Amino acid sequence: MTKITVAKGDGIGPEIMDAVLDILKHAEARIEIDEVKIGKNVYLAGNTTGISKEAWNSIRSNKVFLKAPITTPQGGGYKSLNVTLRKTLGLYSNVRPCKSYAPFVATKHPQTDVVIVRENEEDLYAGIEHQQTDEVVQCLKLISRPGCEKIIRYAFEYARMYDRKKVSCFVKDNIMKQTDGLFQQVFKEISAEYPDIETESMIIDIAAARLADTPEIFDVIVTSNLYGDVISDIAAQISGSVGLAGSSNIGEKCAMFEAIHGSAPTIAGQNIANPSGLLQAAVMMLNHIGQQDVAEKIKNAWACTIEDGIHTADIYKEGISKKLVGTAEFGQAVIERLGKQPQQLKPVVYKRGVKMNLPTYKRRKAAEKVLRGVDVFVDWRGENVEDLAKSLQKLNNGIELTMITNRGVKVWPNGFDETFCTDHWRCRFEDKVGQTVPQSTIPAIFNKAVDEKIDIVKSENLYEFDGKKGYSLGQGQ
Repeated sequence: MTKITVAKGDGIGPEIMDAVLDILKHAEARIEIDEVKIGKNVYLAGNTTGISKEAWNSIRSNKVFLKAPITTPQGGGYKSLNVTLRKTLGLYSNVRPCKSYAPFVATKHPQTDVVIVRENEEDLYAGIEHQQTDEVVQCLKLISRPGCEKIIRYAFEYARMYDRKKVSCFVKDNIMKQTDGLFQQVFKEISAEYPDIETESMIIDIAAARLADTPEIFDVIVTSNLYGDVISDIAAQISGSVGLAGSSNIGEKCAMFEAIHGSAPTIAGQNIANPSGLLQAAVMMLNHIGQQDVAEKIKNAWACTIEDGIHTADIYKEGISKKLVGTAEFGQAVIERLGKQPQQLKPVVYKRGVKMNLPTYKRRKAAEKVLRGVDVFVDWRGENVEDLAKSLQKLNNGIELTMITNRGVKVWPNGFDETFCTDHWRCRFEDKVGQTVPQSTIPAIFNKAVDEKIDIVKSENLYEFDGKKGYSLGQGQ
């Protein structure tokens, strides 16, 4: 018997969770339920996190969390609890299988059967943002080697466990050579450990286009947080409906399972929501806790229900569907088919007793880190960049002003008049002969900037790691 934490959530959450729990009960899932309350009512009761200490304790104790959709109240002061749960619990891997169930669910892509493995903790979703000038705000894209290694290894282990043949990596390393470049480099390193699995790397824009057009060419896709968020919804929608997809969020200690759709408050309480997404998540949960027999029973009964044309309103279509049912009725139809096998859709059979090889991350020997200069970001509203350069050159103190960019484009020296500039300027100071820069040089620049009334809003030290530049060139350099 496995004790799990359950939250019925907001909007349609209680309805679909009740249907799923009823199915789990009749399928004889070997679980004990500890129900907690999270979401909108907890927020509005004065808890700005949307979750109580007692709920945290239950999740951390049981380590398995089945969660219905929740609502984050509109307005300032409320952070997304979904993001908080994933990051606080270290749920680094978001897994979303997207499969077509043609001809019983309408789709233009009947051969879709792809799994999106999305990094879940970092990237732009670190949520580190600042307004730096009147015209410019920034969001930091954080990509770490531990984050890359964990998610990429998980994708390969998932592929091996579920007999998937190919892992595709989606990046934009032709533009973001440091961040996406690291993700791509780690993919190359880890893929070499899995010679039995085919691999490929693709630029995210053309990869997303091909996913939308010919999804059958993909098997497992691994990518970073933002790209994964976008393409997983694309894959779910083209497979038939976002409402059919569930997801797992896996960490080293805890796991959370949920539907990928929202709480849909406009249809709450009407008994029309489709519980399939949350049920798919529950099947993933059963596999996670080693109850593959129950997972098979439920998944095959669900497939029989779909095959028999018993559909909720979101997937009901004249000429394909046979009976329009509500949330509770759909759940009951699945229960009635427990123990049956689909006739046209392929029955599922899950491996028993197989575990993923996911070693704890071990830091490599640190690279030799050498300071070469600094980028200072300046709030300046002048028109002639030569005037800014003259002011900045007064800060030279062993390192010299070598470049000014605006929104990444080099505008000094030898910039173009046609380049549009905002009030946010990156100003690079370097040692021109490649000598190591003393750390004391950097604060001296800031002190001199105060005297010259230059408004530095941010700085980034320029380092080499084992002789390789750890910073980008300006566009046009």
